[in-house]
Amino acid sequence: MIETTFWRGSVPRVRPLLGIVAAASFVVASYMALVWAPTDAVQGDVYRILYVHVPLAWLAYLAFVIVFLASIGWLWTKRPVFDAIAVASAEIGVLFTGLFLVAGSIWAKPTWGVWWTWEPRLVTTAIMFVMYVGYLLLRSLSPDFSRRATRAAIFGIVAVIDVPIVHLSVLWANSLHQLPTVLRASGSPALDSAMLLTLMVSLAAYTLIYVYFMSARISLELARQERSWATT
Repeated sequence: MIETTFWRGSVPRVRPLLGIVAAASFVVASYMALVWAPTDAVQGDVYRILYVHVPLAWLAYLAFVIVFLASIGWLWTKRPVFDAIAVASAEIGVLFTGLFLVAGSIWAKPTWGVWWTWEPRLVTTAIMFVMYVGYLLLRSLSPDFSRRATRAAIFGIVAVIDVPIVHLSVLWANSLHQLPTVLRASGSPALDSAMLLTLMVSLAAYTLIYVYFMSARISLELARQERSWATT
């Protein structure tokens, strides 16, 4: 198949370079976040965890939107590569969402005085995490590939509705969580230029890490699919 040839031929050749670039950008982003960016006048140095927290949130959203798009691709074409993309992105998205929650709790303890509180952003994010863990569990219920992929695709299309709910929850409800500081309806980002640049570099670095993980996980999933078909 063309998809298998691509993921076994072209992707493995560029993956080492992608890994080097992702690792280097992560080192640069970490230095900027921990050393170069100025200390926040209100929160002090504890705010620096947001250079991890915000990129993890972005990648959780991105991963689950990719699940949504790949699920539509599977239902439309029945090409196995779309199912491989969906499951790969769901697994990585669950990982990043879990880390997103942990990073948020680390920031919340010195800021709010508690590790966890039942405010809208935290609750909707926890629901999103549980939903996509359920998505992964659903995939284990049927040994039939086509049936499993179709059920998961329908779930992946429905579950994406929680992504905008998580993002907009701080605007829709009375929330302890701070309001958006970059994508603001009222105008330009409410960040110092050095802080904004550091955040942008962090977002780019973590996105490269996501792409690297995806390239490896999709290749593994396609190989697993081939082994499964060979034994049936």
